[in-house]
Amino acid sequence: MKKLALVTVSLIVSAACAPEKKQNPAPVKTSIIGTWKLITGITIKDNDTIITDYTKDQEMIKIINETHFAFLRHDKNTSNDSTAVFAAGGGPYTIEDNIYTEYLEYCNYRAWENNSFSFEYSIHNDTLTTIGVEKIDKIGVNHINMEKLVRLK
Repeated sequence: MKKLALVTVSLIVSAACAPEKKQNPAPVKTSIIGTWKLITGITIKDNDTIITDYTKDQEMIKIINETHFAFLRHDKNTSNDSTAVFAAGGGPYTIEDNIYTEYLEYCNYRAWENNSFSFEYSIHNDTLTTIGVEKIDKIGVNHINMEKLVRLK
């Protein structure tokens, strides 16, 4: 009986002294994974601010999976003439805290390829908001880009 009590006490003490198993938190980027529709874009260059409502004459979606992003944009004009707008691109991305960085490997505007762009991001309910600087010296791009996107169901 004394041996059983001693073994029981030993097990209780061992369990109490064992290091606590910590649950690994879910990756931060999990919440950014999905398909997003661009609602509003704001571009600021020098003293000029351009606000674009992407719910009117054009549409854009951004698709983000575990490792890559892609964006597709087109106008709502169904003509096939030279005024038709289409833009697409994608590549890998990283997330560090609240900084989302895109590494643009593919883009129909080829001068934008092989550049990276970092954005502060936040997600509130179904809305993703990003703000960052897009800069490509060789083609004179240097502006602040802010976007508001909503998650598609």
